[in-house]
Amino acid sequence: MIKTMKTTGLMLATGLATLAMMQPAMALDAEAFVDRIETVYKAMGYDFTFGPASVDGDTVTIDGATMAVVGLDEEPSEIDTVLTFSGVVEYEDGSYTMEELTIPDIDTEFATDPVGHLSLTGIVAQDLWLPPEGDTSAAALVQTIGRVATGPLVVTRDGVEVIKLDAMDMTSDFTFADDDSLESVQSDFSITNIWADLATFSEDDAESAAIIEALGLGTINGNISQSMDWTMADGHLVVDEALFDFADIGALNLTFDLTGFTMDVLDKIYAMQSSDLDPESEEGQAQQMMMGMEMAQALSIVGASVRYDDAGIAGRLLDMFAAQSGVERAQFVETIKPMVPAMVGQAGIPALTELVVPAANAFLDDPQSFEVKVAPPSPTSFLVLAAAAANPAGLISALGLTVAANQ
Repeated sequence: MIKTMKTTGLMLATGLATLAMMQPAMALDAEAFVDRIETVYKAMGYDFTFGPASVDGDTVTIDGATMAVVGLDEEPSEIDTVLTFSGVVEYEDGSYTMEELTIPDIDTEFATDPVGHLSLTGIVAQDLWLPPEGDTSAAALVQTIGRVATGPLVVTRDGVEVIKLDAMDMTSDFTFADDDSLESVQSDFSITNIWADLATFSEDDAESAAIIEALGLGTINGNISQSMDWTMADGHLVVDEALFDFADIGALNLTFDLTGFTMDVLDKIYAMQSSDLDPESEEGQAQQMMMGMEMAQALSIVGASVRYDDAGIAGRLLDMFAAQSGVERAQFVETIKPMVPAMVGQAGIPALTELVVPAANAFLDDPQSFEVKVAPPSPTSFLVLAAAAANPAGLISALGLTVAANQ
């Protein structure tokens, strides 16, 4: 197998000396290349059918494609555009590396009344790899893409901008052991400078327009980001940030820490996704249930959290509802506090009510932050937690559940 060192830029060698030691590259055959893509992605549950393909040097151009999800009885999605793979190299073992896949900019109308127009530029996938012939293992499949990105997206309504963003970017860095086996993956995802004019959408709805104005949501601005680390040996998967952060509204961040998400588990998931079984059939549902049980046994939770940091929207909501009730905010807050234990108490778990009510009341008095966190004393499998659910109070203890406000 060719030794691959894929970081943000896929590196096939560190110099000419290394290149000389590698297996020789093969002359490109467009149909063989297309067939290999179809085979690899079918193992992940995607059924591609490509249009005519041609080769020019190390560039393969494909005229359109269709894509369907294996096992779903739905019409395939049509990809009606030219796909250009550049820097393509084939090796004797049937593997391929590709520097880049580019897609023409999108500039299209999607509605007529009002006229909706969308443009998206700079669409690219980089550092691509197709594993050797016959290798569709999970360890190979997770390495197929190093980066996917776009430039600006703009949506207009009757010629007026209503949604736009600067860029979308997802990058994966791969590290390898001395025997060339995959050791870890580090991934980052971002959508930057999201902007939307919500006032435009409410022009024909006076009630919605009044709410948007009261909440100061005429326009919104923000970013979305995620960061993940995953080690293969123990299946330790850590998402230390999944952040939705919008100015003058708030920031919602989700984190989780799992162990046991190994390549063996992912192999089983891919096998189920690529199966021709109808997921709605009795056999298909039985297979999904069995897979769910296996995953519940294999995966253990180390910790997780959901945290909201307010940047003004909570206070404006309380002010708006207080105004609608004809009272001051402080008085309105006191009237809704008794509703909190009543709502939480419907779960019939007194220990949960004791956790939630003090934090909820503190947030209502002074909305700064609210966080729900689980941190078991030791990593605990989801199967054990499911069994513990028979005793809800015990489950809270097993999870190490905490609820806090303004901390």
